[in-house]
Amino acid sequence: MADEILNSAAPEQEAEINVNELRQIRVEKLQKMQEEGRDPFVITTAGQSIHSAEIVARFDELENQDVCICGRIKTWRDMGKANFIDVYDRDGRMQVYVKRDDVGEDVYADFKKWDIGDIVEVKGFVFRTRRGEISVHAKEIKLLTKSLLPLPEKYHGLTNTDTRYRQRYLDLIVNPDVMDTFKKRSLIIREIRNYLDSQGFIEVETPMLVSNAGGAAARPFVTHHNALDEDFKLRISLELYLKRLIVGGMERVYEIGRVFRNEGCDTRHNPEFTLMELYQAYTDYHGMMDLTENLYRHVAQAVLGTTKIVYNGVEMDLGKPFERITMLDAVKKYAGIDFNEIKTDEEAKALAKEKGIEFEARHKKGDILNLFFEEFVEHNLVQPTFLMDHPVEISPLTKRKPENPDYVERFEFFMNGWEMANAYSELNDPIDQRERFKAQEEQLAQGDEEANTTDEDFMTALEYGMAPTGGIGFGIDRMVMLLTDSLAIRDVLLFPTMKSID
Repeated sequence: MADEILNSAAPEQEAEINVNELRQIRVEKLQKMQEEGRDPFVITTAGQSIHSAEIVARFDELENQDVCICGRIKTWRDMGKANFIDVYDRDGRMQVYVKRDDVGEDVYADFKKWDIGDIVEVKGFVFRTRRGEISVHAKEIKLLTKSLLPLPEKYHGLTNTDTRYRQRYLDLIVNPDVMDTFKKRSLIIREIRNYLDSQGFIEVETPMLVSNAGGAAARPFVTHHNALDEDFKLRISLELYLKRLIVGGMERVYEIGRVFRNEGCDTRHNPEFTLMELYQAYTDYHGMMDLTENLYRHVAQAVLGTTKIVYNGVEMDLGKPFERITMLDAVKKYAGIDFNEIKTDEEAKALAKEKGIEFEARHKKGDILNLFFEEFVEHNLVQPTFLMDHPVEISPLTKRKPENPDYVERFEFFMNGWEMANAYSELNDPIDQRERFKAQEEQLAQGDEEANTTDEDFMTALEYGMAPTGGIGFGIDRMVMLLTDSLAIRDVLLFPTMKSID
């Protein structure tokens, strides 16, 4: 195989020359096939009847039976009048034995000119080699697609992370663990749907282009609709439209969809990510805690076969009852400070200065409490934990606690020191909600680009009456990261946001 001479240890310039030379060799092979009337690109379909994993699972039943597999050649062992090739399909590898006397001299001669990376159809019978490996003995073999570019050198693979993210298709071809991650991602989302559907929830879709991007503290992307001659924003959350559906009487709704936040990229943030939000009438944030606990257990058991997960060497147990702790108690526990003893915004700011916590002039006591949580507590919440009862200043859409109106019925779900979900007893008092929006707009005027503005249509919906409701938002990507032991969010996004190559 000509491309096997490519040495990944060679200087970049030499490697580039080799790739170009190898591509030209393959182009010439293709041109010759086309001139001889054997153009693989005129083929429109194939006879695939089975995949590699099923052959292995059903070997006792399929031994000596004819099958048809399709896939990409990744390795090749030339033995003269016979060859072993490894054909990879969506499930993995199947060894194929190709013998000249079985496929015919002309076909065999053509076959010997193919390359690693080519996509083929193999018809033959299932057998086990003398070494005990389940294989397919080819009776017929056909070239379906000619690969013009060589795959990365087999001993070193594709390791450059920037290349892996930009050329995910190549990453999937050469790194089987990457394929496994995205299969699990699909299973995780499927099991979320299965669980919620079993609980009587209805899956819905709401707009991505909105006039008012509310429901979260984030800066939106702005675009312009030419026909309407009006600016729109890409949604930053799913919340306000789903609550309108609760007003309409749907009672239990959820949506899994993309949201967009004009923020930076790091190991846990991507400007475009997948959010799942659900809303349930006639329950509160305690009901959302129970649902979250049960949902996470269900998904882990269904996808991984266990409720104990290991992330970066740390075991987390979803089978035990999740800890529930208030923000006040958590700050007292980990920072040694009791914010119940702090009576004014000025006292809170003085304490922040003493402890080296940076804050803004507009911040109030509740904001300072949250800053202390982020500094002293968050990284300690490794095992599944519900962090409850946030200050009202940072929770503009949440119902106040009747016994302590400076705080709200809200929780954030933490694992591995990460926020995994955010939930409320939803504010359904339209008069209070308008005051909260007003406070948000004051923050916006003071320079907070993540503050909300008043959504008048949503306010109208609330005035028709929304039942007492619990709601929650889950970061799907972070959930997938934990359940697949992936170190960066880009590892669980097929096509993460990347800066353009100049």
